[in-house]
Amino acid sequence: MKTTNNLRVIFSQIEDPRSDINKFHKLEDILLIGVISVICAADTWKNMETYAKAKEGFLKTFLELPNGIPSDDTFNRVFSSIDSDQFEKCFVQWVGELVNLTKGEVVPIDGKTIRGAKSGGKKSPFHMVSAWASTNNMVLGHNVV
Repeated sequence: MKTTNNLRVIFSQIEDPRSDINKFHKLEDILLIGVISVICAADTWKNMETYAKAKEGFLKTFLELPNGIPSDDTFNRVFSSIDSDQFEKCFVQWVGELVNLTKGEVVPIDGKTIRGAKSGGKKSPFHMVSAWASTNNMVLGHNVV
């Protein structure tokens, strides 16, 4: 379980904004379930909870879960209160450790224009550019320009 250990170590760098009285679930457990469930297509707080309940046996093989599966409200509160810059740094670090480009691998670059987007109340299309690691089936990075 090297990947989950790396994930655990990397995400342990995120400061827990909750008061001690409100720490019913370990921050590490909440963050790891959140990341894993989103990778598995969860796109709402409720989906995170549903995924975790369905996979509780699997999750307990590498998470402590001393008080069971966090609720959708807990996922919402925790992810809304953590420092998003810290989370992004940790996520990028973890993904960077997963991606090992092989010599000569082609990295496709994809660009899209998002029309109908608004900035300052005015329509202002923006452009996204992404780099994709085909061998790893993973986005290496993206920028809005």
